Amino acid sequence: MARRSRPQQPALACFFLLCIHLVLASASFLRPLPRPESEDHGGGGLDRAHIGARTCWYTVQIKTSCDSPARTADAVGLAFGDAYGNEAYAARLDAAGVFTRCAKDTFKVGGPCGYGICYLYLRRSGRSGWTPEWVRVYEPTSSSGTPSTFRYGDPLPDNVWYGFNRCPRRAAADGSSASSSSESAAVQAM
Repeated sequence: MARRSRPQQPALACFFLLCIHLVLASASFLRPLPRPESEDHGGGGLDRAHIGARTCWYTVQIKTSCDSPARTADAVGLAFGDAYGNEAYAARLDAAGVFTRCAKDTFKVGGPCGYGICYLYLRRSGRSGWTPEWVRVYEPTSSSGTPSTFRYGDPLPDNVWYGFNRCPRRAAADGSSASSSSESAAVQAM
């Protein structure tokens, strides 16, 4: 009687586990930007010392619109950066007494040192319908002291990153288009 050979079950199981691991590892790169890397609920910025970048502390001022509700219980997150991929992120800026109608609130946000803030996104989560008027970011490395200002004026949508990208666009590979800068509102769902 001939003996049938059976497939190597341990080898198939290992191959299957390897495939699952590769799929899960590659899925982490498919998240939309800006991508939260920590749940920092203390109002500070993201600690990126583990990446090897020097940490800079940015001063962020946010003026709440006079058309906004008197007070908000909404959670507000912030992400901003430069054209070179240096991004500062704060998962939650809200604290007791902030974001009241017509008020200006100031925060310190830590992140890698940037070279000209050209994009900024806010994310609001809650029922109040908070409306920012503008956001100013003061760079600690800027010699001019002039902040990057982003004007809003409309209520933020709930649970989406909403903001502006004024970073220069890269020229096309064939050189047919010149670099330009755009200022447009953008919505990025999470």
